Amino acid sequence: MPRRTPTADWPYRHGVTETANARKIAFATFVRRALDEARATRAWSGTEVSRRTGVSRQTINRWVRGDWASDPEAERVVAFCEGLGLNPAAAFAALGWDRTAAGPRAGQPAPPMDPDVEALLRRLVDPNVSDAEKFHIRETIRYLAYRPTLPVDVRKRGNQAG
Repeated sequence: MPRRTPTADWPYRHGVTETANARKIAFATFVRRALDEARATRAWSGTEVSRRTGVSRQTINRWVRGDWASDPEAERVVAFCEGLGLNPAAAFAALGWDRTAAGPRAGQPAPPMDPDVEALLRRLVDPNVSDAEKFHIRETIRYLAYRPTLPVDVRKRGNQAG
């Protein structure tokens, strides 16, 4: 029996284009590789990846399955990538998003960076710094980025003590 090729009048298409499927497959592959890397190099479970990135396990699982009707939210994609130390541009490329399109940050200068943060960034790209030290720098930054913040009144109480 000859295989039927989907056409515009084929009733089971459900509006999914081959381009959309290719984007889903490309993004699912990107996410799967990122998860595999996190498991292999950091021994992180899916729960740990979710905790570190701030993206729910359900969302990550939908991304891996390509089970989404509309594009993932850019903020979640960025959070996922940053939590794993990846460049969001790679995820955006997998999704087929044009990074050069005008967005809310287009044309705005970057805010000034703290000198200590600049020093850490220099150490992370310095080939003379050991991988172990780079790992510890990244882990410390992740810890600080995702630790819960104390309410303002609790911080004031701490200053008054003693």
